[in-house]
Amino acid sequence: MLCAGKKSYFAAGAVCIITVTSMLTVSYLRLQRLSHQPKVIQEGRRCRGKIANSTITALKDNKTFIISPYFDDRESKVTRLIGIVHHEDVKQLYCWFCCQPDGKIYVSKAEIDVHSDRFGFPYGAADVVCLEPENCDPTHVSIHQFPHGNIDQLPRFEIKNRKADTFSVDFTVCISAMFGNYNNVLQFIQSMEMYKILGVQKVVIYKNNCSHLMEKVLKFYIEEGTVEIIPWPINSHLRVSSKWQFMQDGMHIGYYGQITALNDCIYRNMERSKFVVLNDADEIILPLKHPNWKTMMNSLQEQNPGTSVFLFENHIFPETVFSHMFNISSWNTVPGVNILQHVYREPDRKDVINPRKMIVDPRKVIQTSVHSVLRAYGNSVNVPMDVALIYHCRKALQRDLPRESLIRDTTLWRYNSSLIMNVNKVLSQTMLRPQK
Repeated sequence: MLCAGKKSYFAAGAVCIITVTSMLTVSYLRLQRLSHQPKVIQEGRRCRGKIANSTITALKDNKTFIISPYFDDRESKVTRLIGIVHHEDVKQLYCWFCCQPDGKIYVSKAEIDVHSDRFGFPYGAADVVCLEPENCDPTHVSIHQFPHGNIDQLPRFEIKNRKADTFSVDFTVCISAMFGNYNNVLQFIQSMEMYKILGVQKVVIYKNNCSHLMEKVLKFYIEEGTVEIIPWPINSHLRVSSKWQFMQDGMHIGYYGQITALNDCIYRNMERSKFVVLNDADEIILPLKHPNWKTMMNSLQEQNPGTSVFLFENHIFPETVFSHMFNISSWNTVPGVNILQHVYREPDRKDVINPRKMIVDPRKVIQTSVHSVLRAYGNSVNVPMDVALIYHCRKALQRDLPRESLIRDTTLWRYNSSLIMNVNKVLSQTMLRPQK
């Protein structure tokens, strides 16, 4: 007998059930893995197919959109494609790998992992994961609904992160997504200059659209080498909502596909940045005990070994409540908010948890949402407010609060001298204010 015992009949039955279940689970997983193993379907031919050069590429089903594939060998040798799929309609996809110089074409059944944070929308961020052929390191992959067909008709995607690089920067900020004819020019420049003061070397922006004036500013930062623009024409493919939660209004995906962009940004910078910072353009992580992010993160890592995700609490500084300090007249002609004039923050709301944004080790993250990671290697830790907070200058959330109920917090003013000088330099060089 498979299971037997002299003691309690019920105990023996339980052990038997557990044993059989375990054996079936192991068998199922083994079969699943075998079904996902790459299989040779063609030999002795050159790799063809048009190279995809758009940030978002629609497959023929028009229910699957590929952003970019990344090599990922943290658990096994796989290609992980960051994409967007319809959570119900996309059931089956295959990776087609073309291996040179032998010309073998391998097909590998994909595991489609739709992220849990879809917020009710029919389309969501997804990982499309395929085992790679063991005896080749493919440079490109094509995606198809079927394990057979003509690879020449499929777009080919370059697999990034194939070669592990040494870190070129310490901190990369990911901003997703810039949309709505964005024109908050002054606050954007102030945020960029604050990031640089705090130790950021690269800012990646997933840009849907912005104003003509903002384009001039972005051009300056691109030429400076600080900003990298990822075109984000998601509304060419899907009906996008500017809200994060589904409202039964026929929209396909929330907040301009922000979650997909954030996941892509993590993988895009996995091999080139020590840390990736996930926040919006109107948010700045302000250290209270340290002069910059590098010393802050060194201290936090020392105190929290094994931690890969550091979460910082968001605090609202209403743009409608002013301080009379730093009313710089030459800035008044530039559209946008002057953050130096907004140093009153809203108190915590009863029974409401403040959202958080993150600084992460990108090599330890598997999937992220906006305010937390969904899957990661290592721990997440909430950074205490006396160490750092997120300065978030925007419309008030508690609009009826009298001024005396707000908390005066001038942490930002520590940086006022460098910030004013740097902002003036950018405004002069972009011709957004007259030169003396």
